[in-house]
Amino acid sequence: MGRITEDLIRRNAEHNDCIIFSLEELSLHQQEIERLEHIDKWCRDLKILYLQNNLIGKIENVSKLKKLEYLNLALNNIEKIENLEGCEGLTKLDLTVNFIGELSSVKNLQHNIHLKELFLMGNPCADFEGYRQFVVATLQQLKWLDGKEIERSERIQALQNYPVIEQQIREQEEAYCFKRAKDKEEAERKLQEKHKNEDKTKRSQPGFDGRWYTDISAALPSSLDSEDHLQAPETQEEGNNKKKLDESEDDDLAFWNKPSLFTPESRLETLRHMEKQRKKKEKLSEGKKKVRAPRILITEDGKVLNVNEPKLDFTLKDDEKHNQLTLDLAVYRYMDTSLIDVDVQPTYVRVMVKGKPFQLVLPVEVKPDSSSARRSQTTGHLVICMPKVLQDFSFVKDQVVLRQVR
Repeated sequence: MGRITEDLIRRNAEHNDCIIFSLEELSLHQQEIERLEHIDKWCRDLKILYLQNNLIGKIENVSKLKKLEYLNLALNNIEKIENLEGCEGLTKLDLTVNFIGELSSVKNLQHNIHLKELFLMGNPCADFEGYRQFVVATLQQLKWLDGKEIERSERIQALQNYPVIEQQIREQEEAYCFKRAKDKEEAERKLQEKHKNEDKTKRSQPGFDGRWYTDISAALPSSLDSEDHLQAPETQEEGNNKKKLDESEDDDLAFWNKPSLFTPESRLETLRHMEKQRKKKEKLSEGKKKVRAPRILITEDGKVLNVNEPKLDFTLKDDEKHNQLTLDLAVYRYMDTSLIDVDVQPTYVRVMVKGKPFQLVLPVEVKPDSSSARRSQTTGHLVICMPKVLQDFSFVKDQVVLRQVR
């Protein structure tokens, strides 16, 4: 499962030149993240944070994000609203389709005085009788709930009925928490049972050639059997792979046909099953993978090609004052220079960026030995200076003069 790392944030901060400390908007959706961490230390200036469709089970480590205005935690495993008091600028909070059953935890948002929009649809608490009235009365700063505007008359009525509604909500909460505790126990029991079955399966697997051996000397295959084994080892391996693939498909079908409750545990189980199936298929297909042919940089007849596999922006300038060509290649600012390799030839320049070739045919001949490459301290760009070869134009001038005399 995914974790929030500095590398992950940088990869999603290309719009900010991969600088994370000044980020104002960050999108980490669909990363299979299980825990909310580090963001409040690395990205203090965040205003918009997208974390929808992950596996986050608890709201935490965001209290230092004072400038945060919009937090999207839809489609996660959150069961309680908490730890948002420090987000002083929060105006919009999306918790659509989570597992919030403690509706009374919305009281933790009373300190977020700028909160105007809240989404709780798709949560168990949204099915409670009196749900909307309770939230409207509890959070008097709210203007919109679940995409519907809160009218003044609706708030007045909710405040008048609040004592009765609060009691109803408390009773429904207790019933839900009791049911949820049972669901957790059942999920834990099934998980332990699954681990036991997997251990039994591993212990019951056969030896290296598909047989169980009790007496080594008596059970070793004869010379004839050995010849049979040697005749078509690839065919046997293909048959074993096909059998494993069929078994994997059967297990997958059985998993999806098995009835299951919609709980945080079932979401985790589903994603772990999908990850397991993916790894199995990758392992079986490893032998079938073909090595990718290297990109052609120079054709058989010696023609040099223009190639930009890393897809980097660049500019090539003719500096007549210094009689040189200057190539400015926009490599990432924080990329380690050890990942860049430069090769200047008389008619072309080649730069390998993390193993990917950038190659450019030059308009004039240059001096490779006198060329230089350096990184810009401000942008991180790679700047290559290539002095041009001085050409003797006397013969050309003579031809022009002769032509004029005639």
